[in-house]
Amino acid sequence: MKTFQNKVAAITGAASGIGRALAIELASRGCHLSLSDVNTDALAETAQAAGAHGVKVTTAALDVADRDAIYAWADRTDADHGPANLVFNNAGVALGASIEGASDEDLHWIMDINYWGVVHGTRSFLPQLRASGEGHVINISSVFGIAAVPSQSAYNATKFAVRGFTECLRQELEIAGAPVSATCVHPGGIKTNIARAARFDTQSMQALTGRGSDDAKARFEKLFRTTAESAARTILRGVERNARRVLIGADAHAIDLTVRLMPTAYQRIVSGFTKLSMR
Repeated sequence: MKTFQNKVAAITGAASGIGRALAIELASRGCHLSLSDVNTDALAETAQAAGAHGVKVTTAALDVADRDAIYAWADRTDADHGPANLVFNNAGVALGASIEGASDEDLHWIMDINYWGVVHGTRSFLPQLRASGEGHVINISSVFGIAAVPSQSAYNATKFAVRGFTECLRQELEIAGAPVSATCVHPGGIKTNIARAARFDTQSMQALTGRGSDDAKARFEKLFRTTAESAARTILRGVERNARRVLIGADAHAIDLTVRLMPTAYQRIVSGFTKLSMR
């Protein structure tokens, strides 16, 4: 896909962060948009900013944990715009807790959004992407889909799952000769509100890392150095060159290289730094 002019893109989690930046950047390139999010007020702001570029923009209140709602949104997108060319499965949440400290409720919550939201978002739009004759699935994983870190077991699990799902999808589409491709995106620290909106188990976080939830959120946010706008541009460049994997930020590239060079030894390094930070 060498141009986004007059294409149709569906984006989840479009009310803020990377989702909003993608919407505005795509609109500036002449791409029509079907946007969704649970935060309808902020979503309306995204739609207004994107619509200023003269493209057609529709919105939907959507919880990606709701399978039926995703399929209904996909149908409305087709009815409003015609077959979508791109789907960005971007909506996601975070959870800070040890494996023993995390509740079953929180584990299901993050899995339903981060993993099943991507699965249903992909499967619901695939028929449209095929029908468009030029389709692309973009699934947002994380640098934590490449390397694991303590207190992020559930988030790691969902993002590793997104990576495996997307890489398999790309292979199956190639085998079938489908007019659709797929890209897995691994952002590092992006300036979004994901940390502020995250759930934390304070007791297990304190025991594991020596820090409470407020302190943990503040430390995470200090690591967020890449802007959402820069991330959006990097993602779209990846789509244009049909990349299998897109790394965003110097931190993502550094972590990816570390894991390539030390596929198991990196774990000891992470454990050591975590212990040192508790002193």
